[in-house]
Amino acid sequence: MPQILETLMIIFFGISWPTNIIKSYRVRTAKGKSILFLVLILIGYFCGITAKIVSGSVNFVLVFYIINFVMISIDILLYFRNLALDKAEANMLSEKNKELKG
Repeated sequence: MPQILETLMIIFFGISWPTNIIKSYRVRTAKGKSILFLVLILIGYFCGITAKIVSGSVNFVLVFYIINFVMISIDILLYFRNLALDKAEANMLSEKNKELKG
């Protein structure tokens, strides 16, 4: 029973990540996103995975930890992509402003 409840916890936590990844991909901006939050969640899942391995309680629940870890990693990569897109847009706007003034 504890494994089932743990699995349900991980599944419910993980349900939101695909939606979050799609949103991050579509909006193409890092504005409103917290990299600290994402990294802390990633560290939490890393600790959960490590605890399963170290304690020798490797079971099917570990798969869900790994899936969530991968999804958060994807969202972090998208954050940095979007940050680069934000910077490129800011540079482009800055150049346009210089042209208009110049």
